Amino acid sequence: MFESERETRAAICGTGLLLALIFLFAHLPLILLIVPVAILFLGIVADPEETHAVWYGMLSVLGIFDLSVLTDAERLNYAEKKHYFWFGEVGMAAILAGIFAVPLGIFLAGRAEITLAFIGAAMLFLPLFVFLPKLIQRAMRADTDAIIDAFGKNEQVKKVFWTLFVAMAGLVLAQVADPATAQQVVGMIMGVGG
Repeated sequence: MFESERETRAAICGTGLLLALIFLFAHLPLILLIVPVAILFLGIVADPEETHAVWYGMLSVLGIFDLSVLTDAERLNYAEKKHYFWFGEVGMAAILAGIFAVPLGIFLAGRAEITLAFIGAAMLFLPLFVFLPKLIQRAMRADTDAIIDAFGKNEQVKKVFWTLFVAMAGLVLAQVADPATAQQVVGMIMGVGG
């Protein structure tokens, strides 16, 4: 990350704007604009140290964050911002899982109805959200014990996982009980109409 506060904020805001343009030009559902708006908001409001903590959380999921490069003062500072570190972990885990789940959903949408495609992609997303980052960390031989000692265990991953799991189970039950209503709900979520 950049050392200058202005450069850090400009990079984050630029990322949000670029992502928004990509979403608009790709004609993706407008609800997805929440992501670039959140990134823009972080770039404007967040303290650069908080954005560094998010960045370190993202690197930790990839197994390339080395805690030993931080000074003792930085460790204490970032340990106070552990929620931002956890946000980076959850965000990167979701991105990694989405890399596999979204193409599967697009592939299935051409072969089955949209509800089944959405449910199939979500069922792939859920295990990848939790287990893929752990596999990457193990493969990269990341010192996860030192990171857990510094930042604590991220309980947010469990909350996100179970929230998504319950939502997907509800969609499966709705598909079985009332397919027309389930189709409308998924259509509204995907921005297809309803």
